[in-house]
Amino acid sequence: MPEQKKAFEKSSLTPDQHIGLLKKRGLTFQDQDRARHYLQFIGYYRLSGYFLPFQVPGDSQHTFLPTTTFDHILQTYIFDRKLRLLVMDGVERIEVAVRTTISEIMSQQHGPHWFMDKALFTDRFDHKGLLVKIRNESGFDRPGKRSLFCKHYYKAYDTPTLPPSWMITEILSAGTWSMIFKNIRSRQAKKAISDLYGIHQTLMISWLEAFTDLRNTCAHHSRIWNRIFIKKPMIPKDRNLAKHFIQNNRFYAHAAVLNVFLKIIADGSTWQQRLASLINTSPQIPKEAMGFFDDWDKDPFWGIT
Repeated sequence: MPEQKKAFEKSSLTPDQHIGLLKKRGLTFQDQDRARHYLQFIGYYRLSGYFLPFQVPGDSQHTFLPTTTFDHILQTYIFDRKLRLLVMDGVERIEVAVRTTISEIMSQQHGPHWFMDKALFTDRFDHKGLLVKIRNESGFDRPGKRSLFCKHYYKAYDTPTLPPSWMITEILSAGTWSMIFKNIRSRQAKKAISDLYGIHQTLMISWLEAFTDLRNTCAHHSRIWNRIFIKKPMIPKDRNLAKHFIQNNRFYAHAAVLNVFLKIIADGSTWQQRLASLINTSPQIPKEAMGFFDDWDKDPFWGIT
């Protein structure tokens, strides 16, 4: 029998009312004006995502642990924001690289409009949906939406009806490219692409799905500190690599995925050092909640000197 639902009757509270509520739950405020400012411009609901680790486990009244201050929560929020910005810096490079390598290899093997050939994809793939998406994103029926390169194509050419692959790379999302790679029929083509990153094509499929989930989480400004990810990167068979994926539902494993890709596409990048610096200069933030362990940055895998 389905659970009986009820009417939503909660009312919106002011920042001062939220402060009063949090005080009743045991939270200490060292500067209420400062807290009021952040509650006004960040929002109670968004900050509440960081409350749980500071509250008494299993307490239905959501009581805060003794000595917990509003600044403890705010510092965690700020750390998470810095972490998201750092992740997006790495994500941008990987996203550009992945869509470029898929496009280039498929174009070299099957021509610049390979994505229009349904036979190149698995039977389960919604190829018609892909073409509709490309039509929409390229402005096929909406000239006002066309980017400069799509404008040029549609003005100069009428066959094929859609722009070539290297233009399509600029308009499709990371999630769409992940699905495209997963559903390419040719194992040879998948191998050629994944070999560029030194991983097996099965890992590539899983890691791109996890990468996309992480990317979208950051793009929507959602919490990644202490997050349990639903999309988990597959654990590699290589033992030296596998140890970094034991807790593959935590951020550490996702950071390991980024590290593998960035070592290939951005040799000499300081991303790994900046990650270590952020974590090591934030000792008040429990790194275990992200899956990090003591001296993680000393492992040769990260290449941090």
